[in-house]
Amino acid sequence: MDFDVKNIDLAPGGRHRIEWAEQEMPVLRGIQQQFKDERPFAGLRVSACMHVTTETANLMASLHQGGADVVLCASNPLSTQDDVAAALVTHYEIPVYAIKGEDNETYFKHIHAVLDHKPHIVMDDGADLVSTIHKDRRNLIDNMLGGTEETTTGIIRLRAMARDGALQFPMMAVNDAMTKHMFDNRYGTGQSTMDGIVRATNILLAGRNVVVAGYGWCSRGIAMRARGLGANVIVTEIDPLKALEAVMDGYRVLPMIEAAPIGDIFVSATGDIHVLDEHHFMLMKDGALLANSGHFDVEINKVALRELSVDDPKLVRPFVEQFTLKHNNHRLNLLGQGRLINLAAAEGHPASVMDMSFAGQALAAKYLIDHKGQLENRVYTIPAEVDQEIARIKLDAMGIRIDKLTAEQAHYLDSWEEGT
Repeated sequence: MDFDVKNIDLAPGGRHRIEWAEQEMPVLRGIQQQFKDERPFAGLRVSACMHVTTETANLMASLHQGGADVVLCASNPLSTQDDVAAALVTHYEIPVYAIKGEDNETYFKHIHAVLDHKPHIVMDDGADLVSTIHKDRRNLIDNMLGGTEETTTGIIRLRAMARDGALQFPMMAVNDAMTKHMFDNRYGTGQSTMDGIVRATNILLAGRNVVVAGYGWCSRGIAMRARGLGANVIVTEIDPLKALEAVMDGYRVLPMIEAAPIGDIFVSATGDIHVLDEHHFMLMKDGALLANSGHFDVEINKVALRELSVDDPKLVRPFVEQFTLKHNNHRLNLLGQGRLINLAAAEGHPASVMDMSFAGQALAAKYLIDHKGQLENRVYTIPAEVDQEIARIKLDAMGIRIDKLTAEQAHYLDSWEEGT
């Protein structure tokens, strides 16, 4: 078996952490048992480009139990947990191509390695596999049943491809599932982003001005958790509806140019480029912290930051690069190389919330099999009934019961004749 991991001897510790995460993933556990019994992926090859974490390991194990021939690479150079990568190879016999801190050349070499697997299904986190297939590996297209995508950023890319007529196979938008974006994006990103910032800096959040760029589901969670830790939260937005929502939620809303001089900590989670740029850096306080929770490392303009600085940055802590600006000697601290701070400096989302996201991933992949030959080359959402079932199983696992409509109530809601 071919693979490329940092140190295979890390496998025992990785296995223990994978098993620990599995205890918090009852929905995926049930799906894994179903897959084991039915083996819907028998004879199929699956290539996945995802964050190599304990939660992802349990998803890969579920697919493997379902008969899939699975390979995995990292979807971000800093997100790999090396012990997990080693454990997947050693204990689960799943080839992994991922090393924490790998350079860009190695990162793309690993993407091509999993595509050499000639997949029938791809699982993407940021659409790097799909993009590479369409640009450089078009010989693989005829073999494809389709793929799944779990990020907002990736779905934006895929919808652009579909709109231009460039998408050559169907894709399932897992991120659009309610059980994904309402929970993973909000509660998962909110908690894990704060965890990453605190682990990287050991800073006290209480009393600090935290500037959150954007007010989508991820940024809502970040703002909520920052406020819960005692921070004064400022939100920046381009969408008047989201800006209004942030105001009604009790946050101060400003343009970034006005937030720049007063922020102590800046967190961007918009999916767009250069949200924090040169003209913002020049106004920032001495000691400001810059963090990103968007998928790609483009939200903070690192080139401009370097050009404004007197010299190369100092690595003052393992995940903190300190830039000293030429014009005022202010020190700006870039966290996690501007990559996903929750995975660069911490462990990513808690397993409990990833349970629902990865249940959606697994069932989306099965949907592609069940509807082989019936789907167009466009982006599909997870069926509402699948979303509802994931939520129901999660509630059951939590020991929570809810009401059901009576026959009378159901009839009333379905009738147009009833009224006052």
